[in-house]
Amino acid sequence: MKVLTKGRKVQRLEAGKGRKPLLLCGQDVYVLGMMVALISFLGFLVENLWLALTKGYINNRNMNAPFLLGYGMLVVAMYFLFGTPEEMNLPKRVRKRATKYKRYAFYFLGAMLFVCIGEIILGTVVERLCGIEYWNYSKIPLHITKYTSIPTSAAFASMITLFMGRFFQPILKGISRIDYRVVRVVSMTLFVIMLWDFMISFGVMLKKKSFYLKWKVFLR
Repeated sequence: MKVLTKGRKVQRLEAGKGRKPLLLCGQDVYVLGMMVALISFLGFLVENLWLALTKGYINNRNMNAPFLLGYGMLVVAMYFLFGTPEEMNLPKRVRKRATKYKRYAFYFLGAMLFVCIGEIILGTVVERLCGIEYWNYSKIPLHITKYTSIPTSAAFASMITLFMGRFFQPILKGISRIDYRVVRVVSMTLFVIMLWDFMISFGVMLKKKSFYLKWKVFLR
């Protein structure tokens, strides 16, 4: 299989037996599906790492499978809106004048705003529907409502900017080199698992009006 890579676009010249790849904004949807799954898994690891460091335990993060779909969808949505720090979706005049450092600064600020809005929406919706506080940043300085704060949003924005600037495109190209049939099957399978798990887990939270705790491991 030959792969043509140019900027943000990764196009397959040979996808199976003459089949045209299914593209979304110039990207193969199955490749993007694999990326969503990878980022969702990383989100699961990041949240449990934070719990381990701050509270001394890890848990299932209200899911059955080790994927937090919100992380994957959020980062891919940012990719469609902003691109990557190296190739941002900016007006031509601004893009020509923007240095590398300015692009990264713009991207960081955009990611920070994106995270703030996303946290407020998610936290508020879950509280109203399920009657629980998903998290509470009220004790953190510079918090904006109890669901977001400048320090936490800056931390998430830093991780997103680093990932999108250094790792997103190489990983995307790496996935594109895998046999297309394998990518398609694995991508569809993982997405169905993540979507099913999200609906089941959220349904339990909605019905019981409490967190969906399947397991919890104390580390200290």
